[in-house]
Order: sequence, then structure tokens, then C-alpha cells
Amino acid sequence: MSEELLADRPRSWYSRLPDRLARLRQHPLAKVGPGLITGVADDDPSGIATYSQAGAQFGLNILWAMPVSFPMMAVVQATCARIGRVTGRGLAANIKSAFPPVVLYVVVFSLLIANILNIAADVAAMGEVAELVTGFNRHLMTMLFVFGTLALQVFIPYHRYVSFLKWLTISLLAYAAVLFTVHVDWNQVALRTVWPAITPTSTYAAVVVGVFGTTISPYLFFWQASEEVEEMNAAPEARPLYEDSAKAPGELNRIGWDTWSGMLYSNLTAFFIILATAVTLNVAGITQIDTAAQAASALRPLAGPFAALIFALGILGVGLIGVPVLAGSAGYALAEAMGWKFGLERAPNDARGFYGVIAISVLLALIIQYSPITPMNALFWSAVINGLLAVPLIAVILLLATDPKVMGPYRIGAISSWIGWITVALMGVAAVMMFVPA
Repeated sequence: MSEELLADRPRSWYSRLPDRLARLRQHPLAKVGPGLITGVADDDPSGIATYSQAGAQFGLNILWAMPVSFPMMAVVQATCARIGRVTGRGLAANIKSAFPPVVLYVVVFSLLIANILNIAADVAAMGEVAELVTGFNRHLMTMLFVFGTLALQVFIPYHRYVSFLKWLTISLLAYAAVLFTVHVDWNQVALRTVWPAITPTSTYAAVVVGVFGTTISPYLFFWQASEEVEEMNAAPEARPLYEDSAKAPGELNRIGWDTWSGMLYSNLTAFFIILATAVTLNVAGITQIDTAAQAASALRPLAGPFAALIFALGILGVGLIGVPVLAGSAGYALAEAMGWKFGLERAPNDARGFYGVIAISVLLALIIQYSPITPMNALFWSAVINGLLAVPLIAVILLLATDPKVMGPYRIGAISSWIGWITVALMGVAAVMMFVPA
């Protein structure tokens, strides 16, 4: 009898394996998409420069900003995704139908200017890092990245292009890998994360503003809402949730898992970047970092060439995500505002205005490389515009998400609404602090 039981046990386990695999495939985390890509795009090269500067200047005492910002960024992004999936339209289209035209045009054109400047800072950082890794001229490498990412967006259909972006999200693991090459006092890390030695100066406040502004950025709002629309349009017979209530519970559950896990991945990565530069650059007395490439170079003598290399490769990987997201969000916003055809699944001839915005945004960013505007100036003005735009834009998003005329029965809950308005208040203070002299 015992031999029969032993013989049956393997067969029983294997017979249940297909069911277990099927359940895993049905889990929301098996369908990650817009939330994951958006989260990784948040850690673009200019964001890495900001996080590196924060870690270099204030060490472990700035780590607290990441766990504090996590629920705020996750709620705002999940709300944007919810608006897109419920209504079947992106943010610009919803703003256009619910608010006066002046609100739409101020938001869209501010976003365009900020995104072009941000792309300029990103591609400059990618060119510098590529020169650091390969030895080739940075301007040549910058042009290669610009035309490469542009070709991918314009000529590759969305359902294929998005798979490429999902694989690139692995590049963020580089920043966790850096920590294995240096000594980290994890007890101090835990202590300073929950009990930091805060320096009450305008300089410290400016760095906090930079971290929050980089983490919660307007271009991510437009991108994730529009990508939910893209995902919906790519699925056979899919409709907006306000027309298809049967699928609402499953889709909203997927959005929650996708967005919160994507933002957690992004937030942890930012935490690791700050930590890596805190335990290397800050400890060595290097407190000023102007670019992401400079951070990678500075790591070489402190943490070894391997650490510098993986840090640099991470910058290139997330840059290949960040630049398309920046350009794509500008294309979605202006195309919806103007009533043009749009979508990365469309052929170039079928959405000329949409792809034209993407192309012009990236090419203008390339031209800035040869202008008197330095990458740091471009990053600074992009941060200023984003900081000023984020506050009213998040307020508009919350008003849309709680409006029964827009969302029907799928409005956001009270907790999300409260977290959203707290975010508006804190980002408002951050925007004011940007103008406090250091």
C-alpha cells in the first residue's frame, strides 16, 4: 500500500501542475505592462542624476524621501491608469471634455516644453555614458540613441515595441547590483531611513524638492493613461469599462497590481541609487554630482570598475525607456488636444500629427545639444516647469477621478482621494520651495 502511495504522489503533483501554472498566468502580476514601464521610465537618466546628487550631498539622511513618496506616486499613477481604462480616453481628451480650453492648452504646452528639455538632458547623459563605456564620441552616440529610439516608436507596432520596453525594465537591477560591490551598514540604513538627521536648510529643501519632483512627474500621468487605452485597443473586442461592467473588477484589479508593483520597483531603484552614492561618494567627500555620467565615473575609483560599468549600463537601459515615454506622452497629449488620430499601433501615415510631435520633440532635444543651453540648464528648467505643472494637474486628475459624469460607478475611493490631495498639498509646498534661495 505504501509503495502505491509513493507511486501516486509524483503523478498527483504533476497532474496538478497545469492548474497551478494556469492560476499563475491569471494572476494580475503576470500581466504587468503600463505600470511597470511607467515606473521604470520614472528613473530616467536625469532622474538618476537627481538621485545621485541627493545621495552624494546628504548621504543616508535623504533615504526617507523614497518610502514617503511611494504611496503618493502609486496613487496618482493608478488614478491616471483608471481614468484611461474606464473612459477609453487619455488624460488630455478627458481634460478637454471636462474643463475650459485654457486649462487644456496650458497643461499640454507646458508639458511639451518640459518634455523636450527633459529629453535633451536624458540623451546628453546617454551620450556621455556611452562614451565612458565604449570610447566613441558622445555626440555621435547621442545621435545614434535619438534616431534609434525614434525609429522604434515610429516604425515598430505597439504590441511588438512594448515587449522591447518590458525587457529593458531589467536594467534597473543594475543599481541593486552596485550595492554588492561595496560595504553597506544596513543597521544605519534602516535607522536613517526612519529617523534621518535632517538639516533644516534651503539647500536640503531644494534637494527634497528635486527628489519629489523627479518621482512624481506630469509626463508619466499622460503616458500611463494613454497606454491603458493602447492596451485596450490592442485587445480583441475590448471596450471602455463604463461600457463593459463585467470586466471592470478584473481590469481594475490588474491596474492596481500593475501600478503599485511598478511604482514599488521604481521607488526601490531610486532608494538603491541614493544608497549607492551615499555609501561611496558621500563617504569619500564627493558631494557635487552634475550628471548621471559623472556619478558613474566617480564610482570607478571608489567601488571598482565593475560597479561603474553596471551603473553606466543601467543609465543606458532606462534612457532607452525614458526617452520614448517622454516623447510619446507629448504626442498623446497634443494629439488628443487637437483631435488628431493617435496611437503607437497606427502606421505613420495614419497618425501623422501624433508621430510628428514625437519626432519634433526628439529632434529639438538633439538640436539643444548644440545650443548654448547645457544639459544641466535643460534639466533645471524641466524640473521647474514640471514642479509648477504637477500641482494643478494632480488636482485636475483627482477632480476627474471623483466625477461621476466621467467615471460613473468607478470613481476612486476615499483613501486614494485623501492621499491624492495630500500629494497636491506637499507638491505645492515643494513648488514654492523651488524659489527659495539656497
